[in-house]
Amino acid sequence: MNTLVWFRNDLRITDNQSLSLGCREDNVFGVFCLDPNLLEVGKYGFRRIEKYRVKFLLESLQSLQENLKSLNISLLIYLQKPEDVLPSLIEEYNIKKVFLQKEWTRNEVNELRAVKQQCTKEVIFIENYDQFLFHPSDIPYAEAYDIPDIFTTFRKKCEKYGKIRTPIPIPESKSPNNLLLNSTPVLTLSGLGFTSFDPHPHTAFPFKGGETAALERIQEYFWETRKLSFYKRTRNGLLGIDYSSKLSAWLANGSISPRTIYRAIKEYEKKIIKNQDTYWLVFELLWRDYFKYISLKYGHKIFSLGGILNRNYQWENSEAIKLAWIHGTTKEPFVNANMIEMAKTGWMSNRGRQNVASYWAKELRQDWRIGATYFESLLIDYDVHSNWGNWMYNSGVGNDPRDRKFNIKRQAEVYDPAGKYQNLWLQDTLF
Repeated sequence: MNTLVWFRNDLRITDNQSLSLGCREDNVFGVFCLDPNLLEVGKYGFRRIEKYRVKFLLESLQSLQENLKSLNISLLIYLQKPEDVLPSLIEEYNIKKVFLQKEWTRNEVNELRAVKQQCTKEVIFIENYDQFLFHPSDIPYAEAYDIPDIFTTFRKKCEKYGKIRTPIPIPESKSPNNLLLNSTPVLTLSGLGFTSFDPHPHTAFPFKGGETAALERIQEYFWETRKLSFYKRTRNGLLGIDYSSKLSAWLANGSISPRTIYRAIKEYEKKIIKNQDTYWLVFELLWRDYFKYISLKYGHKIFSLGGILNRNYQWENSEAIKLAWIHGTTKEPFVNANMIEMAKTGWMSNRGRQNVASYWAKELRQDWRIGATYFESLLIDYDVHSNWGNWMYNSGVGNDPRDRKFNIKRQAEVYDPAGKYQNLWLQDTLF
């Protein structure tokens, strides 16, 4: 029986439930579709995916294709909508089962529905929740609507009663006869309308995409430099590659799983040191889980103007203010430096993201969804749940019970007291 693994945000061979199940069948191959609509300019004036995310994605696909080849599994990559590709593959190769990662946000749900509607033969779609640290079956809540709206409540209960599964091993290699068809060439930047580029010399994220690079980063950050031992103390940094793990980018497209990272942390704690710093990386993985559960609970409301709280603020939409924020020409140098860094590199620190989001929503009072969409376009580590969850949080329509507003000048004094970060990026203006 021929089986298809539809890769989405699970671009790895380790700890991949869909791939593992697919490999139990007689013949299996993989497919990935890049929807051309993602490259089109949307209603807020941004592409859904800009050059930094595109480059990282293509590197991730190259790595996935190579790793699958080592298992004698082909990967077909298309610049087409899934509904224009999968039904014909299902028909041509008499596919009986399609394995895929479970997604529940708007675009992905519509995508799967469109594929099913175009299928002319009976086929089973088997979805797996494969992007969590705590699998939905292993948390102390019966249904999504039971998830509390306060993170600390969720975290403490999961830490006490939840269970984290052991990562699934890499499947055994298939027979060479499994290669029913040749893998397609990986897409290129130029083929997608982008000019090739090298990472900015000052970028805090000079890394490549893909599972191999993700595992190399763990090896470096954990075992070679042992920076994990100081993670909590450095995570609010602004300069350099090691103030944080940077694993969020590989997590975002599923080049590595949170369970794999968790097991590496536990091994590190056993062999090197267990302290608040090592725990704090697990803490951040829990925040990531939490925003996924919030989007599972509230669905499309995470994209609505009133957020999950249905708050009716008087938001504005000024093109001049938007351009000043994007170009780094506001009255706040700390905001400007962070915005220029993101525009030049596709990266911004966690501290920076909170400040520029708070400034956009709380000071400038602009429609927070515009800011969230701009982040979606540029950030290499864009994750729909974390991005929109954090933007709601910082805009007063999400999960912040205190509805905080950042004092930007005070933040700059605390986290960039000598102005080193601001001086670096403010001299590197966009125009």
